[in-house]
Amino acid sequence: MKRDFPALLLYTFGFLLLWEWLRPVGQLTETGNIGTFIVFMLFSFALSFLQMKWVWQGIVKVLFILFSINRFYYDVGFFQFSWLKSFAKDLVNNISLLFARQWNDLSNEFRTLLFFILLWLMVYLIHYWLLNRQRIFIFFFMTLVYITVLDTFTLYSANAAIVRTVVIGFAVMGMLTYYRITRKEKVNSTPTFLRKWMVPLAGMIAVSVLIGIASPKAAPIWPDPVPYFTAAKDNGGDGKGGISRIGYGSNDERLGGPFIGDNNPVFTVKANGKNYWKVETKDVYTGKGWIPSGSTPITFMEGYLTPVYGIPNKVKTINESATVSFINNSISNTFLVYPAGIQKILQVEPQVPQPYTFQFDSTKEKITAVSNGISNYRVEFGTPKYKALDLKETTGFDPSTMSPEFHQRYTQLPDGLPPRIKELTEEITAGKDNWFDKAREVERYFGNTEYTYDQKKVALPGEQDDYVDQFLFDTKQGYCDNFSTSMAVMLRTIGIPTRWIKGFTGGDFMEYSGDEQAKGIYQITNNNAHSWVEVFLPNQGWIPFEPTKGFTNEINIDYTTGQTSSNNQTPPPAPVKKPQQKDLEETSKPKSEAKFFDLNKLWNNIQLFLKNNWLLIMLVIVLLAGMAGILYRIRGKWFPFVLMVRYRFRKKDESFGAAYLVLLEQLDRFGIKRKENQTLRSYASYIDSFYSTREMTRLTHLYEQYIYHQQLPKGTWKESYKLWENLIKRTIA
Repeated sequence: MKRDFPALLLYTFGFLLLWEWLRPVGQLTETGNIGTFIVFMLFSFALSFLQMKWVWQGIVKVLFILFSINRFYYDVGFFQFSWLKSFAKDLVNNISLLFARQWNDLSNEFRTLLFFILLWLMVYLIHYWLLNRQRIFIFFFMTLVYITVLDTFTLYSANAAIVRTVVIGFAVMGMLTYYRITRKEKVNSTPTFLRKWMVPLAGMIAVSVLIGIASPKAAPIWPDPVPYFTAAKDNGGDGKGGISRIGYGSNDERLGGPFIGDNNPVFTVKANGKNYWKVETKDVYTGKGWIPSGSTPITFMEGYLTPVYGIPNKVKTINESATVSFINNSISNTFLVYPAGIQKILQVEPQVPQPYTFQFDSTKEKITAVSNGISNYRVEFGTPKYKALDLKETTGFDPSTMSPEFHQRYTQLPDGLPPRIKELTEEITAGKDNWFDKAREVERYFGNTEYTYDQKKVALPGEQDDYVDQFLFDTKQGYCDNFSTSMAVMLRTIGIPTRWIKGFTGGDFMEYSGDEQAKGIYQITNNNAHSWVEVFLPNQGWIPFEPTKGFTNEINIDYTTGQTSSNNQTPPPAPVKKPQQKDLEETSKPKSEAKFFDLNKLWNNIQLFLKNNWLLIMLVIVLLAGMAGILYRIRGKWFPFVLMVRYRFRKKDESFGAAYLVLLEQLDRFGIKRKENQTLRSYASYIDSFYSTREMTRLTHLYEQYIYHQQLPKGTWKESYKLWENLIKRTIA
């Protein structure tokens, strides 16, 4: 096969197919410097395309591999050959380990060398399949199997990879089929003949992919196996969980790692509006996660006031009630969910002769049912209505309003906490003189666009890493555990007592109840499992804060001067929505701080528009490209009109020279091509004989006069325009 543009296209497609094998490696393994391996593949394909002798190809590739290994693992320069001696010794040692089948003892340098050799062989095989065998189906099929298996059984999302692979694979197979047919039938492959094959092929692939993307997809018949595998792993009781999570979990000793979603419903709520539903609190931060400081169980009965820390009498509350109905009874065997300001638990079902008995752990504020099998219950609670002036009263620790033991418990921090966490917090809260405003500033800080909500690309801290420090300064992406833990720890560094809350968000509205109360029915799934922060203010109690990006706090605060006025109160917040697997870029900065023109906000809006309308944009681009292609194909029908309009209103004689050259181009597009070394007069005679006219000869005579004398009689263009226009019109036919 010749080394022409189609061959270059085949090499490019082969490189892109092999690249799909490398994309998941960086996400699913600890392999670094993936870019270097990609450059090596590109380099290898380029050398093969240029038909460099295999000896020189080998020398160049070996030098590339050695240079890369030197850059990865050795601190000395490449031309300081002392490192080669060390590498050769390591190579001999690893070969002996290889024969001894001690795979785990192989060095990273040797593993890197083997990986380069593997890529070298793959490039050669693709070159052989493309140019010698002219068949690529097996490799294309194996690529599809590879990425679909990874998509099913790992965290790698192959949605875009499958589309790319299908497009590239069918394009390559179509081109190879063309070359096999032309070789077998001994057909001369001309550019025109090639276009007649490739244009329909490209159109068929584009239409097929677009129909596949736009068509509705049926829900999966089998459940995703990954959550079940990770759930079995996390429930092993080793205390090392946190790498993968499904819904609500009780082990928080090691936070971090990807979050696996689960849409299975847990319970429904009939209430007047959405609420956050608490399960438990934790107060000891270890640097890797949260643990409770102890356990203090208290027993209470159905219908009695719950021993949960209540809202101070100074805070006005609105009495409300809600009915909780568990969809899976096994959930009710472990814990109950309740809103802030809980007062009583009533109407427990199934009913029993005596009131139900509950156990309350006052350290974790977790309520469990002593009698198993609760399906639903009604909870009475008071929704607090805070006043901003009261929230801003606390400016520091006062032993008269808070015991030192209490303050020490909820400002506990592990030894060795990186000091830059406190430095960042002091910088954020500079200028604020009370605890509430400082907490609000930290809460707003996470609305910064450099922090993103992500459930999959979440780091798991190493042995020497602090969970909060890693999130704040290194990764800057994570889910609710990252945001809430960071805020709680940051406020503790400046002496503000906090605790970490686990539970569920308000869920999704389903319908209105059919009874006379006409309350809303909300469904809460495992995807609504959530964590947030509570800050203790002595005169107001525990105040909830929501630092997680994309979530909304439902706290009700009156920012007036003290009088409670419904007209001046802050309206209820928007319903809480659970962010999906995409990054949420909304910020929580107040309008007073907004700039007149914010480039970051503009860029975020553009990104959000592209995410929400990418399919429509793709369809429009394809339609425009299709229309452009059609217009280009039929340009002989409409382009002459453009030329006539372009020159109709020109009056200067200097326009004649350019118009004559345009006429020559149009005649060539029409198919009357000028032969090589053919004079203009001979070509003009041929045109006139073709059209049975003398117009081209007259125009050519004027053009030669213009070329040789650099001038024309005045009014020449006005007189000759009609001749020029007649010839242009003839090409339309």
